[in-house]
Amino acid sequence: MFLDSKSTHNHIYISFFLYVIFMPNKVLCDKTKWLSIGSLHSWYSSAGSEIEIGRTHEIAEQQDGLRWPALYRWQDCQVAKALWIGTTNYNDLIVNKTYDYKVVHVGPRGPIDENNEFMSKDFTLIGKFPHPTVIVDGLEASHTTSMDKVDVIDENLITDRMLYNVVNTSIGVTITRKIYASSNQYHDNYFIHEYIYKNTGIYNKNNDRHSQTLEELIFFYQFRFAPSREIGLGGLQTLPQSTSWGHNTMNHVYHPFYDDTLRGFYSYHGLHSDATFDNIGGPNISGDGHLGASQFPGVVVLHADVSAENKNDDNNQPLSTPFLDSGSSITRSNNQFDQTSMLQEYQVMSSGHPALPHDEAVGDEYPDQWQPISQSGKSQCLGFGPYELAPNDSIRIVFAEGVNGINRNLCYKIGSEWLQNFSSYSLPNGETTNDKNEFKNSWVFTGIDSILKTFNYARINWELGFDIPRPPPPPDIFEVNSGGNGVDLSWSNNAESWPYFAGYKIYRSIHKPDTTFNLIFECGAGTDNEIVNNYFDNNAIRGFQYYYYILSIDDGSTNFFKEGVPLKSNLFWTRTNEPAYLRRPSGNSLSDIRIVPNPYNRKAINLQFGESGPDKIMFYNLPPFCTIKIFTERGDLINTIEHNDGSGDEAWDSLTKTRQVVSSGLYIAHFEVTQDYFDSHSQDKIFKKGDRAIKKFVVIR
Repeated sequence: MFLDSKSTHNHIYISFFLYVIFMPNKVLCDKTKWLSIGSLHSWYSSAGSEIEIGRTHEIAEQQDGLRWPALYRWQDCQVAKALWIGTTNYNDLIVNKTYDYKVVHVGPRGPIDENNEFMSKDFTLIGKFPHPTVIVDGLEASHTTSMDKVDVIDENLITDRMLYNVVNTSIGVTITRKIYASSNQYHDNYFIHEYIYKNTGIYNKNNDRHSQTLEELIFFYQFRFAPSREIGLGGLQTLPQSTSWGHNTMNHVYHPFYDDTLRGFYSYHGLHSDATFDNIGGPNISGDGHLGASQFPGVVVLHADVSAENKNDDNNQPLSTPFLDSGSSITRSNNQFDQTSMLQEYQVMSSGHPALPHDEAVGDEYPDQWQPISQSGKSQCLGFGPYELAPNDSIRIVFAEGVNGINRNLCYKIGSEWLQNFSSYSLPNGETTNDKNEFKNSWVFTGIDSILKTFNYARINWELGFDIPRPPPPPDIFEVNSGGNGVDLSWSNNAESWPYFAGYKIYRSIHKPDTTFNLIFECGAGTDNEIVNNYFDNNAIRGFQYYYYILSIDDGSTNFFKEGVPLKSNLFWTRTNEPAYLRRPSGNSLSDIRIVPNPYNRKAINLQFGESGPDKIMFYNLPPFCTIKIFTERGDLINTIEHNDGSGDEAWDSLTKTRQVVSSGLYIAHFEVTQDYFDSHSQDKIFKKGDRAIKKFVVIR
């Protein structure tokens, strides 16, 4: 679909613009929600599948979704997905015509027709419990505020989150989609999708019904993956642009047709003919070498009904596993009334299995140059059927979608060593090599074992009916406050009533929240500290930004995945995304207090605190604990600020206590010490409770 040229991008933007203007029945009206409580984050659409640029509608965010490891930025592995439903000999009441082949679509490209084709009826995010309240210096400071918008709390929910989606289709099939997410440390990098397809006969938004048996019914999923955004157009841009839409993606299928017991596939970042180096793993060759595309996203089939009458798992499903040209004409805006295109679509849907999976067919060639050459790469497809579905009959299909690979520290270590051209490299099996590409690639491809382990965990979870050991809950309140001598952390004790609760661990990162965190404190069983609900980080250094998260830990007695290893709440419940930092130390005398800027001039904000604080006035060199009262020139009290964080500075946003912006004039600030304060070394009293000072300042608006 896309070429590496500016003109092609202009064409894309123009085409998308024309879609919006000239196709009024196909509107961008679907809603989206996130599942984001573990190491895998992804968005989902109310329409039933996730189309290309379906969340932001921005080409620059073509890789959007399936973010793993989500702790770090630009980890998106998803380009597009699709769901097609096809049947034969279908009497279409919408146009009073019988089609030999009828196919309805959502994806892989838009726009979506939620008025006439895939019509959403319900789209609800259900949570077992609310996400914690995470506060840094008075601000909400967690991604969950915007990415975990739970609609309903259900304490009896079998997993931590479930996205519930009901969609009627113009073919008379109603889809009930449930997507389950767990925060358990062994299960937080995949989601289980359960689809119930029922022949309700509802074919329009008026709920009109058509009683017809659906023959040779096929449910056809498409997955277009492209690990990962970090090295592509929306990230570091260190590799050819077409990697961003999966031009070089390789797909490996497992199926009994290929003598496998597993059913599913994984994808990975393959070689690209325009790369000037071996690009397996996506090394950042223009930087530190770290691997930015070592992920293996994939899907494993967990269940597919034999028939509407036989609800056992059919080990021969899926029926078809073609790898489809992602730029094929049938992947573009689909028409549910075009006989020719629906025939072509159904032929692909029912095509069975290629002689070889995609990656084996490509072999040692470049996937972007493999004949017949595609400008878009290949999407992996899974088609289930053919089924016969009488009115009110249903079919259930279940699969897990996950991502795994080598960990982030290894991505940096392996990539750095590869870039430095060592004389000898250590391979995963303990042997050595002097071939740096063999070294890098051998480590990257250990990710296959990792994604297979993920598939196995998903299978166990499904077979157990989601009855897996639960970790203790996170603290439902986690608060971080910056101070003059350190950073104060406090948290609620709700987790301590958990039957197997053992303690807490606190981790910290420096500079940014999307990097490696280090353990800085632990309390409870097996530690030197009793269980507490606060910690003062006095090892923070002035001038640095700090981010934190807290984990609740159990005693490991319920963990049957790794016996004796404690289960822990997920870091994404409490990770802060606003910085804490050392504030200016307190002053030594009331005479040292300064008001900045003074005068405050609204027309000079760029010389003051800029757009981040256009109305900000700062009080510096304060006592560690004091009350600040602000009066007008005639003595009217307009605001009172309690300064009690131990620092030497306090900000005021030029608002009165009634939230009115102050006008031009002379103002008086009255400072009163509220606690005795002693020098930490000499123990001399620096401030006495009740000491007072007065300062004047001017506001010009």
